[in-house]
Amino acid sequence: MKCLLLSASLLLLLLHHPAQAQSAEDQAAQKAWMEYMTPGPNHQMLAKGDGEWTYEMTAWMKPGAEPMKSTGSCVNKMVLGGRYQESKATGTFMDQPFEGYGTTGYDNAKKKFVSTWMDNMGTGVMYMEGNYDEASKTITFNGNMLDPMTGKDCPVKETVKWVDDNTQVMEMYSTVDGKEFKSMELTFKRKM
Repeated sequence: MKCLLLSASLLLLLLHHPAQAQSAEDQAAQKAWMEYMTPGPNHQMLAKGDGEWTYEMTAWMKPGAEPMKSTGSCVNKMVLGGRYQESKATGTFMDQPFEGYGTTGYDNAKKKFVSTWMDNMGTGVMYMEGNYDEASKTITFNGNMLDPMTGKDCPVKETVKWVDDNTQVMEMYSTVDGKEFKSMELTFKRKM
């Protein structure tokens, strides 16, 4: 935390005192921070998903299990100067009230999309990174989530596909006994 605060303080000094003579290293640091912090085309692409959405969800607890269905709604909004998209979801799951909160952004330095998710069905935070495929209009995220049965992280994959301006499909893949299976599918429709 101290390192982060120090870096932020140095950045502010560099940005607010450009008249002082700067070394080549200072100029390079300032340029790198400016590129890192400036929203670009990938952030603009995320912003197209801002607004109110409804969703239909199908979930499978294990391979071959009977699917569970539920519905809900989601509100997406770009925050922190257009750098991240905040998502708030509400609905039902397994006949219980469901609330979820996530962020999606694009890390200019890593050149990857980044995603966090937390909800009232657990107490952890899922973190994933992914790449966008222009041909399929899909971001494929990979990360880990905790398996509460084992207390260990397990790999997860998530795909988010833009079908059109008013439809998105998210699929979640889990791993059981070393084999990946589709554990969830959500179809989002923009509220008109």
